[in-house]
Amino acid sequence: MKEQSHKGFSKKSLATAVAAVSTGYVLTLPQIATAQDAEMMEEIIVTATSRETTIQDVPYNISAVSGEDVTRAQITEQAELMRNIPGVAVVDRGNRNSGVINGIMIRGLNVDSAALGDYSVAAAPTVSTYVNSTPVYANFLLKDLERVEVLRGPQGTLYGSGSLGGTVRYITRKPSTEGFSADINSGISSTAGSDGLNYSSDVVANFAISDNFAIRASGGFVDNAGIVDYVNVYRLDGNGIPAAPNGVLAADASYKSVEDADTVEITYGKVAALWRPTESSEVVLTHMTQQDDIGGRRQQTVGQDGWGQTYDDYENGSIQLEPSSREASLTSLEAEVDLGFATLTSSTSDYDHTGDSISENTGFYAQNGWIADYYYNYNRPMAQAVRQYEDSAFIQELRLVSNTEGNIDWIVGAFYMDQETAGAQQSYVRGFQQWADAAWGPGIVASDQDWDYARDDSFTELAFYGEVTWHLDALHLTLGARQFDNEYESSVYMDFPAYGPGAIFPILRDANVTEDDGVLFKVNASYDISEDTMAYATISEGYRRGGSNAVPTSGFFGEDPGWTVYESDTVLNYELGIKGSTDAFRYTVAAFAVDWDNVQVNTASRWWGFYAVGNAEAASTSGVELELQGDLSEQLSYTVGYAYVNAELDSDFTPPGYSAPIASAGTRLPGTPESTFTAALDYRAPIGAGDVEFVSRLAAYYQSDATNAASDSARFAAELDSFSLLDGHVGLAGDWWTATLFAKNLANEEGTTGLFKEEYMGTDPAQQYFGNGSKQFLTMPRTLGANVRITF
Repeated sequence: MKEQSHKGFSKKSLATAVAAVSTGYVLTLPQIATAQDAEMMEEIIVTATSRETTIQDVPYNISAVSGEDVTRAQITEQAELMRNIPGVAVVDRGNRNSGVINGIMIRGLNVDSAALGDYSVAAAPTVSTYVNSTPVYANFLLKDLERVEVLRGPQGTLYGSGSLGGTVRYITRKPSTEGFSADINSGISSTAGSDGLNYSSDVVANFAISDNFAIRASGGFVDNAGIVDYVNVYRLDGNGIPAAPNGVLAADASYKSVEDADTVEITYGKVAALWRPTESSEVVLTHMTQQDDIGGRRQQTVGQDGWGQTYDDYENGSIQLEPSSREASLTSLEAEVDLGFATLTSSTSDYDHTGDSISENTGFYAQNGWIADYYYNYNRPMAQAVRQYEDSAFIQELRLVSNTEGNIDWIVGAFYMDQETAGAQQSYVRGFQQWADAAWGPGIVASDQDWDYARDDSFTELAFYGEVTWHLDALHLTLGARQFDNEYESSVYMDFPAYGPGAIFPILRDANVTEDDGVLFKVNASYDISEDTMAYATISEGYRRGGSNAVPTSGFFGEDPGWTVYESDTVLNYELGIKGSTDAFRYTVAAFAVDWDNVQVNTASRWWGFYAVGNAEAASTSGVELELQGDLSEQLSYTVGYAYVNAELDSDFTPPGYSAPIASAGTRLPGTPESTFTAALDYRAPIGAGDVEFVSRLAAYYQSDATNAASDSARFAAELDSFSLLDGHVGLAGDWWTATLFAKNLANEEGTTGLFKEEYMGTDPAQQYFGNGSKQFLTMPRTLGANVRITF
């Protein structure tokens, strides 16, 4: 395969990079080799534009971090990594909900409540995520990566639907034909609030079978002790219902406390095979899998229980445990052939991601008055939501990238996706049938199950795209377009079986189909002010597919006809930037403004609460991104990043069937702070004769206040306080080993990125609910640990 050398600004590759890169920021987590060559800072090669180039050589918005830096910084989770990228926000729901909803937000493009995450939603996320060339959100652990690329701004021409705010690409390491190598990494740590220890270990091995065939395999585990104590948990009898110490009709119940309930057990593995049948062709087959078993929420309750006792730090008021589990697997086959005039790439992939969870719903029932109104103040209420989700797809992409010399570079491609998603919920009031049998006699209540819901969706898309760049000496002009055609089909089933199937209301079965097509455009111009400085301007469109809600609009369950379908939403992005470098530092200044039309909002229908998507008329975001990276000496390097984002609704959001808006114009878009600041110092110096080096890093993160939901309702609207995090590590590194002591969240800050409010899930002793379902989503508390890594 062709090898390319990249130093400084390559005029040819500068504007041929046509898809998603601009600020030229390389995240230095611990930067190992900065300034060792005084003439050139270390560069990371990216392929976000379908061409290999440095991030400084591309006139679009991108950040990149090498997989080696991710490993050295002990980062394994998406939320922690994203907090190191200026202008990127994340709702940190912990491991329990990490695979259900994509919590990444770029440039403020999010309108969904931070409290979502217990169930899968119909609308696609505003930030698309890729594993290599596969569009998938499975939140795999960050292991054995080549690099991570974060593309800010709409990426509709090359990356299609769902990339309104941007795209995140996780690029895994390929097998190498250079010989055998292995990497063993093990760590132990302790987290504030926990009585146990966290363990992790992984092994990577590369086998060069021949000079044109190699295999790379990796695997490992994470076993974390819990942090949060569930202090109001019902004791259950042999049938899994709340125990009745003095008989079914007596008012008392038995409770227990479960310490460190939110345990984390994750196993993962990846195997890849690389074959180069000729000098101009390469085939890579990859399979990766992960399994998570989580004991409960990393979320604490603030306030009091039904007896007036105040909750302490890291205590949760749920009256039942809330475990979750999931499995994700991805298989891909990527083939590349150099045809001389162009490189042809084929990417074929198939993935399957399934999960289930148990959620405490008793506070929700209590705050709606349902325990008194519909369950006759049943004396040990335990409303339980058992949920499942599934996402599977087959994807095929063909791409042709020009190789010829000249003033014109081009890319053309075709993309096909066939995706199946599903979500289901079975709701129970555990023990209600037993109590009703004792109170009224058997046969009246048929089941503890009071709701049964299932949704199945099918999405297919065929798209053709292309970009062409014209080089006019120092001026480079790029035009891109993507033509798409898709179909979305949704079906729903619902019943209220507490008194028998269809006994209260008719069983619902309904389906809808929607189709959409269109063309997206992008225009970019960049100008080389000097060999080391570039200015650029971009206008780009982003698109997110619409769909059908499978909400009935006639009959007993009939809702407003406006719920039948939800429209696609689009963004128009305007961006100006300047970026440059010297021998000692790199910098970027970027300003953007985004107009967002037909904004999709995950919500629920008015009368029956069907999970549904509505369209707000308009929203907008604007801001600036500043980044600086450099060297203070040969041993000491730094990075600084700042982002300001102003994001708000431009019009009232009044869903179908509502007589008044549920979110007014001017409401801040949730989840994204106005200001974020990141900074890091990395130091590395030889000890003695130089066989051993001292390595260290100190990193800081700050975000200003944010909002919990775009809502006028006191049940959801809340301000989330600003917070800051301080991480660091020190260690010694030899030729084949590294030993590190690390600290995360050194000041033990309680950073909250979302919450369920008292008004939504709180206690109500008048309805026999003495627990409390309100909770705050916490960043990981202070964690201190040690890690040993051996490479050979």
